[in-house]
Amino acid sequence: MSDPRTIMHMDLDSFFVSVERIKDPSLLGKPVIVGGVGARGVVSSCSYEARRYGVHSAMPGAQAHKLCPHGIFLPGDYTAYSDYSRRVTQIIANAAPLFEKASIDEFYVDLTGMDKYFGAYRWATELRQKITRETGLPISFGLSVNKMLAKMATNDAKPNGQLMIERGKEQEFLDPKPVGKIPFVGEKLEESLNKMGIHTIYDLRQMPLENLLSIYGKTGTALWNRARGHSDSPVANFREEKSVSVERTFDSDSADDEFLLSVLFVLTEKLSYDLRKLNRMTGCVTVKIRYEGFVTTSKQHTVDYSLSSKYLIEEATKLFHQLYEKGRPVRLIGVRFSSLIYTGTQYSLFDDKEEETKLYSAIDSVKNKYGTGKIMLARGMDMGNVKRNNDISAAMKEQVNRENSQHNRNNAAEEQ
Repeated sequence: MSDPRTIMHMDLDSFFVSVERIKDPSLLGKPVIVGGVGARGVVSSCSYEARRYGVHSAMPGAQAHKLCPHGIFLPGDYTAYSDYSRRVTQIIANAAPLFEKASIDEFYVDLTGMDKYFGAYRWATELRQKITRETGLPISFGLSVNKMLAKMATNDAKPNGQLMIERGKEQEFLDPKPVGKIPFVGEKLEESLNKMGIHTIYDLRQMPLENLLSIYGKTGTALWNRARGHSDSPVANFREEKSVSVERTFDSDSADDEFLLSVLFVLTEKLSYDLRKLNRMTGCVTVKIRYEGFVTTSKQHTVDYSLSSKYLIEEATKLFHQLYEKGRPVRLIGVRFSSLIYTGTQYSLFDDKEEETKLYSAIDSVKNKYGTGKIMLARGMDMGNVKRNNDISAAMKEQVNRENSQHNRNNAAEEQ
């Protein structure tokens, strides 16, 4: 019989705020609000001092200002956040045989197989101390038999704490908690359960599975299982992270700079859409160029974690200019995104990205409904206007539509 699982969950406390405090120690102990600048800004992260006034993530900045008028509002520094996230990731990678980077500030570590459960707790404690010592960042962890319980333990341990749910006491830990504490149970589902008289996880456990299924369908099964502490989601090995890539081979080699850049634009914009569809951000961009004679060269660059078409196109364009031998005919161009991590709401909440986020949301909505070839950003539409390449452009447009369909089918197959 295999050993019971031992899963550790780690979460950097008020991550963006913590980084800002490292940059400016005068912010310590003060109500700091990141991302809520401007009349239409939205709170991305806030300190515990600000939370005491009712401020929370995803709240409109204007509302946060009313609740906490003396709060210190900061626009956010995503380059610094990406850098610190990578530093923490490297510390964990050097220590843990199997870990998953769930988001920019959240990790799971599989400690199954350690001699004793309390040995795993000591190991986790030492890792937490090492991260704080080497980065200056506060971090909390939870330890239990699966990812769900470990995450709930971390939530109880915050801020800057640690908690182990002892084996055999999982139900004792769960029962008194409000149903809204179960991961994935949002406000609407919690309200629905409350209307049925279900307020605690203990109440939920008394509900027959058949009743939950009749009301919530498959979600009812998930509720029934999680109320009993059941979750079999594995820790996905971060070292085996997937990448997304796309490339185009031309019917005729081209040395037209404008045409090549337009193709690069289309490919990068398409991959950015794929990222948002998969709920991922990328931390590395690679551009590949193949010349006549099948001579292939590529260049990659570490970037701020992002899913922004605009930003990723800018980075891909920089790589292209560094890589391309001007005037040399090109047979193929490719773009690849790697170092993929799950995204949360934080990235899209910065004030200066609000309009961009709305644009992507509208574009993605059309693509989801009618197909990826139906709409793209402006530069990509210029492909049909590039002189001396009208014939290639027409072929490319047809090929884009054809390969987009295949790429979407492949993505769907991977998700299944």
